[in-house]
Amino acid sequence: MSRPRKKPLPTDLVRIQIEKLSHDGRGIARIEGKTVFLFGGLPGETVLFRYVSQHRRFDEGQVVEVLDASPQRVIPGCPHFGLCGGCSLQHLSPTAQLELKQTTVLEHFQHLGKVQPEQIVPPLRGPSWGYRRKARLGVKYVEKKSTVLVGFRESHSNLLAELTRCDVLHPLIGERLLDFRNLIYQLDTRNHIAQLEVAVDDSHLAVIFRNLQPLTDRDQQLLCEFAKSNDFYFYLQPAGPDSVTPLWPADLPQSSLEYSLFLQTCEVSKTSQVSSSQELAPKPPLSFQFTPQDFTQINFAINQQMVTQALLWLDPQAEETILDLFCGLGNFTLPLALHAKQVIGIEGEVNLVNRAMANARRQGFSNIHYHVANLASPDLQQPWTQQPYDKVLLDPPRSGALEILQALPLQQTQRIVYVSCNPATLARDAGELVSKKGYRLIQAGVMDMFPHTTHVETMALFER
Repeated sequence: MSRPRKKPLPTDLVRIQIEKLSHDGRGIARIEGKTVFLFGGLPGETVLFRYVSQHRRFDEGQVVEVLDASPQRVIPGCPHFGLCGGCSLQHLSPTAQLELKQTTVLEHFQHLGKVQPEQIVPPLRGPSWGYRRKARLGVKYVEKKSTVLVGFRESHSNLLAELTRCDVLHPLIGERLLDFRNLIYQLDTRNHIAQLEVAVDDSHLAVIFRNLQPLTDRDQQLLCEFAKSNDFYFYLQPAGPDSVTPLWPADLPQSSLEYSLFLQTCEVSKTSQVSSSQELAPKPPLSFQFTPQDFTQINFAINQQMVTQALLWLDPQAEETILDLFCGLGNFTLPLALHAKQVIGIEGEVNLVNRAMANARRQGFSNIHYHVANLASPDLQQPWTQQPYDKVLLDPPRSGALEILQALPLQQTQRIVYVSCNPATLARDAGELVSKKGYRLIQAGVMDMFPHTTHVETMALFER
């Protein structure tokens, strides 16, 4: 039996007033009781929109013209806004973006966790442009147009957007998209480059070319000449992640990239109601070596503030043992170890643990112990899970940390700092800590790690 044909979308523009914003930044309106989510609309605006999809319970539309603009509307800084799906809030003022994110966090706390923080702290803010230091960019050779596309996908489409620049990416790559498009177009194997994975450290751009077929000698020469003339690091990835090898320079060490942390008091943290027994005096910078594939925070300016605020909130003492869960390369572990008696770092990826250990050894730390463990396992039983900790810091993935929080003996843990990239799982886990583990949610605040997007990063402090 054949499926019934979908009803064609209405083609006429529709006039409507937008009521509010959804958590993902779309305007919400209603037509005859049915919800319509509108890309590019803001609360209070009267707009003309066209339908892009219709469903049984809701519809979606794209704003075509704003008839009565919100005072929070600004001119998008990117010429590709609306076409590119990489970021969706450029038409909303930066202050209003943060208000939306803070509202999202509080609503999740209330509805999912049944908790509310005793204090909302001011957001951590950094540069709004050129902040993004890691990205995966799609690549497509379009034979009919005799061109190569490099960048993100279009809004409401799986097609790559035709971008000439990207102003949220670090300038080393964001201002060079046309150069990379032209470079790939010159390759004999231009139809077999599927992706660029880019990473920028304190001084270099590293690019992994995902090549689906071996490059010709001419192609390799072209890439090497381009990398050499620009002081870039180029890699090839002919198969899975383990196949990544350096192309230029050919003798690149595995951990070829490096970023630094300069630890000192963060101004915004002084508004916290939490007492700290110490002011974090400036210390020599810590350095973290990594590979282009490793997880690192994409916004170095916010990472600097985030680590400093976490230390101020956690207030590590010289006699304390601290547990750092989902520790990665040691982004929090090393700063904590400057103040605590001992830090135990736990991470699920063995390669990250190996590099975290190397970063600690290289800088003379002897009070850090790392372990590899799947922190999402519901029956995790290892010696480090049985010992008490004075304080805990955790920075989990989007799935949150419910399993490990349920497994740990937290009776002697006085403070927990939770760094989150998903307000829903943060709220869920906050409910667990407050209702079942005997903690108070002292304070929370958002961090503008991804300006112009709906991604929400939050830090929360729990006290027994």
